[in-house]
Amino acid sequence: MAYPESRPTYSPPKPIYGISGPQAPARYDFNWTVKDDQSGNDYGQQESRDGDNTHGSYQVLLPDGRVENVVYTVNGDSGYVAEVTYQSQAQYPTHQTYTPVPVYV
Repeated sequence: MAYPESRPTYSPPKPIYGISGPQAPARYDFNWTVKDDQSGNDYGQQESRDGDNTHGSYQVLLPDGRVENVVYTVNGDSGYVAEVTYQSQAQYPTHQTYTPVPVYV
């Protein structure tokens, strides 16, 4: 059995760059919070954007008992600019030494 001299050729699909048609600038506003006294979770975020300008903040309860607050902006190509502050003082509980007691069955 003889094989044909010409073989099929394959080419990858042509890439599509960009999206055609008019595009509106990004615009949104959202926020969320979590406050659960039983587990100690206390954090949240707020952010809004209008075109190239983004403003937001978030807060989180740190393991040392402080609340970290971050207020940030991104204006065009300026990059992420943040101001970080803390509420309360860090608290470190005294270290308790644990000595396991052997149990024999």
